Amino acid sequence: MEDRLRRLEAVQAMLLEIGQLSTSCTDIVQFLRAVHGALGRIMYAANFYVALNDRDGEENAVRFVYFVDEADEAPSPDEVVHLASPEQSPTAKVILSRQPLVMTAAEHISRRQVAAFGEGTVAEHWMGHPLLDQNHQPLGAIVIQSYDKEHTYSAEDEALFALIANQVSSALQGLQSMDRLERAVRERTLRLEHEVAERRRAENLQRALYEIASLSASAVDADALPRRLHEIISELINARNFLIALYHPDTQEVSIPYFVDEKDVEAPLKRFRYGMGMSSYVLKHKSAQLLDAASYRALVEAHQIDEPLGNENIASWMGAPMLLGEQAYGVIVVQSYDDTVIYTQADLDILAFMASHVAVALARMRGERAIRKAKASLEEQNAALNDALTQLRDAQSELVRQEKLASLGRLVAGVAHEINTPLGICVTATSHLVQELKLIKEDLAAGQLDEDGLNTFFDTVDQSLRIMTTNTQRAAALVRSFKQVAVDQSSDNIRHFNLAKYVDEVLLSLQPKLKGKPVKVEVDCPADIHLDSFPGAVSQIVTNMVMNSLVHGFGEDQAGTIRIKGRVDGDHVTFDYSDDGIGMDKDTLAQLFDPFFTTKRGSGGSGLGAHILYNLVTGPLGGTVKVNSAPGMGLHYQLRFPRDQRKPKDTAHA
Repeated sequence: MEDRLRRLEAVQAMLLEIGQLSTSCTDIVQFLRAVHGALGRIMYAANFYVALNDRDGEENAVRFVYFVDEADEAPSPDEVVHLASPEQSPTAKVILSRQPLVMTAAEHISRRQVAAFGEGTVAEHWMGHPLLDQNHQPLGAIVIQSYDKEHTYSAEDEALFALIANQVSSALQGLQSMDRLERAVRERTLRLEHEVAERRRAENLQRALYEIASLSASAVDADALPRRLHEIISELINARNFLIALYHPDTQEVSIPYFVDEKDVEAPLKRFRYGMGMSSYVLKHKSAQLLDAASYRALVEAHQIDEPLGNENIASWMGAPMLLGEQAYGVIVVQSYDDTVIYTQADLDILAFMASHVAVALARMRGERAIRKAKASLEEQNAALNDALTQLRDAQSELVRQEKLASLGRLVAGVAHEINTPLGICVTATSHLVQELKLIKEDLAAGQLDEDGLNTFFDTVDQSLRIMTTNTQRAAALVRSFKQVAVDQSSDNIRHFNLAKYVDEVLLSLQPKLKGKPVKVEVDCPADIHLDSFPGAVSQIVTNMVMNSLVHGFGEDQAGTIRIKGRVDGDHVTFDYSDDGIGMDKDTLAQLFDPFFTTKRGSGGSGLGAHILYNLVTGPLGGTVKVNSAPGMGLHYQLRFPRDQRKPKDTAHA
């Protein structure tokens, strides 16, 4: 009786201990080890294991989280074991049936003979109990067994084991929840750490890209640029041994502007032909390459690398081409001689990523350098063009001035020729009158002068004076017209004048050019049109129009008509000029106002008449000019310009 009481007290103490362990332990294995020790104080427990369902894995999969056995080897607590069917595994039968199972050695052997029941060593007494959660769903199984015939389990042991199994089930639910929570926390922590590391890596990459972009945008010294690129890339990967190779497609060569290496002070070759070394290998394949010592030696032995350059005792090697589209700018190479520094695919991805952005930066820098060079060349060309334009304008101004002087000279010659006739008549009449006066004096002295002779002399004097008066008036009119027109053409002053009278004066000065030609000039201009403008410009315009018609519009003996029409249009004057000459085609008309363009080159045409006309209308007169023509339809100018050039221009309403 005392033994039974002591056992009950031990059971009660064990149950209390299990309860305390469930709250103090955080590790399931530690908890089960304590349960095993407590269980051994109330019954034989030399062989004891607990199998728990793998809730994160497949169905019917368990892990033997705690396993102590005298005969069988313990499986790994992390190994996932797929259960056999309940007819083949006692552990599976307990878990899946959710019922306890007790077997003696004879019963076990009997079942094994029928269905190969169980794989482990047959025990003298085997006792298993399901571990169930609060919803009566299986958590796993708790098993105790004995290989010793002297140690078997009674009905009381079975009842105590069932009680202990229930207590362990309750404790395991909490521990598994805690375990899952801790595992979730660990997993979440690992994910956060990974995210932080990835974010830090992304920030470093972003900063590196920003610095590379800044380098391409700033005026960095050519020698400092590769060194700064080395520093930027070294912040992302181990780049103790680093070189930059530039590709020159025009000469099919590779140059090494930057080289830092632990084994070699300087690059073996500063410049070499394309095809040599690993740089050429990367450029040829246009893809990033990652090599270890073995793969590097294999490439060399396979002669895929022509004439390797530099130290070949490498532990790890990376090369990334600086590509922009299909254009290769060069290669960035990083290598390690230390077996503890082995580059990974992630390192290669970073190097390739950086190399592509360096290619963009190089392209931008070369583009900007080309733009600056082109700009400087363009500025030089612009300066030369400006000088040429200034010289051209000076020459053009001189030619225009000479053309005006030539026009004025032709006007002088024509007027001189025209004045010569009336003056010659006057001279002849004067000579005749002098001769008659001499004769009349002789007759008077001889006393032979009679009334008839005196009357004849008076008639001669009267006739001679009329001839002289008519011709001197004609000469005076020509001189007056020439004087006014000549003064206006050589003056840039504004004055008040009548348009109709002034056009008549200009035409009178042009009479020598019109004389003898079957060309009529018809003027339709009201007598009340008064202008405050530049008469010299009007004179030059009319002169050039008439002369162009005579030279270009009409043939040698071709008859024709020139029509001039003036009208008032508000504050403006419309001035139409037309002839019925041969006209001109579309291409010729398009070049009419171009300087030095003429259809009479070598025949007296300077090519400046229409050009001067256009400049005078749009310049001093402040007007517009339109022209229409077609072959056989003559030429028609339409001019429009302000009446009063003294009025200020209203730019607000212009």
